[in-house]
Amino acid sequence: MMQTDVSAGSVGAAASAAITAQRSRIKAIAMTYTTSAGALTITDGNGGPTLFAFTPAAAAGSLYMLLPGEGILAQNGIYATTGTGTTATVMYG
Repeated sequence: MMQTDVSAGSVGAAASAAITAQRSRIKAIAMTYTTSAGALTITDGNGGPTLFAFTPAAAAGSLYMLLPGEGILAQNGIYATTGTGTTATVMYG
């Protein structure tokens, strides 16, 4: 099994951000959201194909997702977009 260092990047509510521009694997995602929460979308680079999308229920809360196996591969970097009321931290390696 290959061991890699893990880093994290965050995106605020109703925002978009490059988490990393390098080839990486998404290992885990932590989200917080309000009752008017919008979706979280993660793409393979800015404008690339969607790798992960999640729309929270219409209730305030938080969620932590540990992805199985080696995680989700982003060949062109990790780019995240959140809707109103949703923030996210993406752990990658």
